[in-house]
Amino acid sequence: MAHTDPRRSIPRTDHLLDLPEVITAGERLSQSTIRAIIVEAQKAARAGEIPVAEVVPTVIEHLSSRSASSLTPVLNATGIIVHTNLGRAPLSEPARRAVASAAGYVDVEMDLETGRRSKRGIGAKQAILRACPGAEDALIVNNGGAALLLAVTALRGDKMSGNDGSAGASDASVAGEIIVSRGELIEIGAGFRLPDLMATTGSRVREVGMTNRTHLDDYAQAITADTASLLKVHTSNFRVEGFTASVEIAQLRELADEHDLPLIADLGSGLFEPDPYLPDEPDIASALAAGADVVIVSGDKLLGGPQAGLILGRSDAVQRIATHPLARAMRTDKLTLAAIEATVANTENPVHEALHIDVDRLKERTERLAARAAGTVVAHDGRVGGGGAPGVPLPGWAVELPEELARPLRLGNPAVVARVHQGRCLIDLRCVPEADDDLVGEAVNRARGNHA
Repeated sequence: MAHTDPRRSIPRTDHLLDLPEVITAGERLSQSTIRAIIVEAQKAARAGEIPVAEVVPTVIEHLSSRSASSLTPVLNATGIIVHTNLGRAPLSEPARRAVASAAGYVDVEMDLETGRRSKRGIGAKQAILRACPGAEDALIVNNGGAALLLAVTALRGDKMSGNDGSAGASDASVAGEIIVSRGELIEIGAGFRLPDLMATTGSRVREVGMTNRTHLDDYAQAITADTASLLKVHTSNFRVEGFTASVEIAQLRELADEHDLPLIADLGSGLFEPDPYLPDEPDIASALAAGADVVIVSGDKLLGGPQAGLILGRSDAVQRIATHPLARAMRTDKLTLAAIEATVANTENPVHEALHIDVDRLKERTERLAARAAGTVVAHDGRVGGGGAPGVPLPGWAVELPEELARPLRLGNPAVVARVHQGRCLIDLRCVPEADDDLVGEAVNRARGNHA
């Protein structure tokens, strides 16, 4: 007797679209989204991943749980503060409120008193300048890479520009050379290489010195009539130790003045002032005081704000960058401007709080979680992450659990992302708001139950 393939009974798309629950979901979800969910359920049934009888319940469940975005909020229990895979810096509550307020119509480019157009991002820029008195002017663009690209493009040596700041006639003068230490030509995540970025400007990268040692004379000997700028880059995601030497910004300032060249400093992580917890991490105030024409940092790292690139420095240099045609293509939106202003203007900052956490209090929280989750308390070093302070441990504690709990924790609600290391699942509460500790405990117990 022949057996009918149950997959022939998979509900048709038109039948599923007529379900009352699907029709109701259409009031908030687009038809393309609904059809995609239906198709996925049908494919899963054809592949034998779910029974045919589960197609309708699966569609209804996915439609009811579908949020406005496919992004899933997570609790960061890795101990890595600026976790790139988890969106880097979490915004503070003031920044979140500012983003929500800016989501509608706002006076991003209007003076409400006169009713006329105004300059974009005035409030955010003023907040930055108040926080960093050493900067004469500031510009916000869409990320750190864009800030560097724009700066090296716009700031060419005066002898390579016309009186109006436009590039000179010679092709060699238009491009020019950017002098940078060989030890500072970094590659960051996803294969992103600094030299490749700068090459897109039409400039040539002139490497000087050695990987471990670069001296002032290396820069001096490399300067020619084609030199466009001097670039100092903080090696944010690695450290070179041992027999090393590098040239400080103050030394490069003297050389730049001698040859009438702009000096650009890319610091990366975004500290406004020195932090005793991170003694080797450069800060904006010190770099400007040492003589950098402009300093470039990211907004979503140690600054604790949204993805953005901040350019701070001398007013003439920043204005030259701001008026370059590329600046329009790299400008930020109203949500970023609102978040930056709120981040800088308010003291609440989850990144700073996680960095300067009370370790004794962290241990108390960890012990309480371990007792509830049947885990073991172990010493655990957190990290800055996002390329900041490479190799610098942040002493703390974690709950050690079996490695097999890591996946159900990630897939739970709420999703808890722990660190998997040497066959263990480690839950570090450094980056978890204390108010969410109970949620983590409940998530662990659910994960144990589901895994049993």
